[in-house]
Amino acid sequence: MAKKIEILEILQRKLLGQDLDSCSPKELQDIGNQLEISLSNIRARKTQLFEKQIEQLQEKETLLLMENARLSKQCGAQPLQQSNQVVSYLSSCSTSSDIVETDLYIGLPQMRCL
Repeated sequence: MAKKIEILEILQRKLLGQDLDSCSPKELQDIGNQLEISLSNIRARKTQLFEKQIEQLQEKETLLLMENARLSKQCGAQPLQQSNQVVSYLSSCSTSSDIVETDLYIGLPQMRCL
């Protein structure tokens, strides 16, 4: 059992790029291939997680848009139907960094640039 542990520790050090002086070109090629496979698996898992997160965020966006429409209807305001309307509204606002609005408003928000 101690011998197996020692072999695994040596392999681990080699995979981490340590103690490579004693490796033959064939061993280095094998280690490189193993690292490429591992990297490919890591990238695939990362992509899978990102795609799942994007899907969850899109579902959340849909729910929030529906909630926004419901609340806007309840308040008698016109709902922003799509996120591109929000972007176009925000881009139409002043982008000057020297103008800052510091007033506090209570109540329904008005369509104004901040």
